[in-house]
Amino acid sequence: MQLINNLEWRYSTKKFSNKKISEELLDQIIEATNLSASSAGLQPFRLISIENEELKKKLGEGSFNSQIAESSHLLVFAAFDEITLNHIEEYIQHIADVRGIETENLSEFKSALVDNILPRSSHENHVWASKQAYLALGTALIAAAELKIDATPMEGFDADKFDNLLGLKERGLKTVVILALGYRDTEKDIFAGFKKVRLEKDHFVTYIR
Repeated sequence: MQLINNLEWRYSTKKFSNKKISEELLDQIIEATNLSASSAGLQPFRLISIENEELKKKLGEGSFNSQIAESSHLLVFAAFDEITLNHIEEYIQHIADVRGIETENLSEFKSALVDNILPRSSHENHVWASKQAYLALGTALIAAAELKIDATPMEGFDADKFDNLLGLKERGLKTVVILALGYRDTEKDIFAGFKKVRLEKDHFVTYIR
């Protein structure tokens, strides 16, 4: 299975080269991320793609993660700080538009979303939305590996700085995780040639048959 070989190849790159990712390949990663699994398909998060060098430098200031500034592109996964009725209604309308049906045909589905999501606190829904963003992060990592593009997922950053510089608060979003994309610098990154270390399968998985 080629995917297994690609995942053996990938690692969290520590140093990126100056080589840039093409728009075509970046679009493939973004499209794959957009197709990621999401609870009820609601996608309660948004993706911000940053190529601007000055902005990446500002975002990376004060962080121990040099990959923020050195990356070819930086993907920011931002979850909604609350889920509202408007989010649900917009989603229902989008389903109707895409599938060519009336919104009335989705009334039971809409009620299920309203009944299960809206009674929860904003904090609970933000945590839930953040978990959905992490599902998409996993898909982005796999897509990047498939294209032999290096990727480094990170939590070591100033979330408030990201939210302010990217104008996310005005959009009701909060940064939860970021992904640096680019190509490894094999001369400066000593980890580039290391053998991947993971648990043996028998220690990792419990089979119940």
